[in-house]
Amino acid sequence: MKYVLVTGGVVSGLGKGVTASSIGLLLKACGLRVTSIKIDPYLNTDAGTMSPVEHGEVFVLDDGGEVDLDLGNYERFLDIKLTRDNNITTGKIYQDVIDRERRGDYLGKTVQVVPHITDAIQEWIERVAQIPVDGESGPADVCVIELGGTIGDIESMPFIEALGQFSYRVGSHNFCLIHVSLVPVLNVVGEQKTKPTQHSVRGLRCLGLTPHLIACRSTTALEENVKTKVSQFCHVQKENIITLYDVSNIWHIPLLLRDQKAHEAIFKVLNLQGLTREPELEEWTSRAEICDMLHEPVRIAMVGKYTRLSDAYLSVIKALVHASVARGKKLFVDWVPAGDLEDATAKENPDAYKAAWKLLKGADGVLVPGGFGDRGVQGKILAAKYAREKRIPFLGICLGMQIAVIEFARSVLGLKDANSTEFDPNTKNPCVIFMPEGSTTHMGATMRLGSRRTYFQSTECKSAKL
Repeated sequence: MKYVLVTGGVVSGLGKGVTASSIGLLLKACGLRVTSIKIDPYLNTDAGTMSPVEHGEVFVLDDGGEVDLDLGNYERFLDIKLTRDNNITTGKIYQDVIDRERRGDYLGKTVQVVPHITDAIQEWIERVAQIPVDGESGPADVCVIELGGTIGDIESMPFIEALGQFSYRVGSHNFCLIHVSLVPVLNVVGEQKTKPTQHSVRGLRCLGLTPHLIACRSTTALEENVKTKVSQFCHVQKENIITLYDVSNIWHIPLLLRDQKAHEAIFKVLNLQGLTREPELEEWTSRAEICDMLHEPVRIAMVGKYTRLSDAYLSVIKALVHASVARGKKLFVDWVPAGDLEDATAKENPDAYKAAWKLLKGADGVLVPGGFGDRGVQGKILAAKYAREKRIPFLGICLGMQIAVIEFARSVLGLKDANSTEFDPNTKNPCVIFMPEGSTTHMGATMRLGSRRTYFQSTECKSAKL
């Protein structure tokens, strides 16, 4: 098994996930089988209980695992089906080690970060890397590991130490480190600055890891003298300095990597030269180019609670992008805060009320995504009612589907107090009820999630016939 580790420096949000996905895609295009692991240094055991405003949306896997958004990128780019174990968190590792300690597995030893936590991390990586995720039997050829957070974070120190040990454990020709860093341009000076990258790489080397490739994020392509400077100060060959500048859509990133021969540099480190073919990315190139040429607009009103952060609904947006490209349309998402559609806002903030309704009325389709709590529910119900009455295409996901049921029960069936037991436990007309395994006291991992069968008690019911 070969391992490619992607780390990030200077600031978070550089696009490590897209970079890792693109590297995986490039290797797959060269004929290799690829799997992926995301390491998140937070203490939560999974992403299920995190606020979408703080962390972005939860991505749900086929096995019901609630994981980081980057695993959604891996699945979309690599056409694979990952498991919950492909997302490692500090919480999962510590829980595993504490469970072992309680069972007495450590035979009375003092349990410490080194070696027990670091060993558990390495064992987890080796175990999960062997799980086939592409529908074929047997392990993949390469495992791409993304370390979340930024080099220097206290939270990621045990993982850095573990990965440093891991590089020796698997051998130098089986481990390639790619560091994603920022090369900013100060408007006053107008030149690309390499000092943040120098400091970041120095910090990485101090922690026992030396990058083989550096992927520099910048607004424009790196100038040759800047590449030379990064190479000299970071001790990385110039041809291994990759520039990932801002592009019109993320499907161009694998093409940028291919054009700069990133795959050849990785193969040289992993001793895979002569065992692979040139990358075949014709279909991918076509998709990236088609996306740039779309001009006929389609406007979708996204009616939700977390409209301040687009990452809160990222997988929904990605699905809309894929659908609009397939239909030859240029997607415009209009963010409509659900609370702004309510009558109370008309009195308190009439401008916001008018703006929200103007967006809703100008939409070609209305989408109400999932959410929790009763804030904004009335606004979502009004959006569903407007879409139904005006015959505008409507898609309700999770809570969005539930409020469509509530709206129909109230408006069409005449059940004025129809509601979900989540919002009103005493409603006389509960048209949405809690599932048996649902919990009103615990939030983590109590919902039905993932790809699962639904068994009908009677095949004569309408839903079974539909």
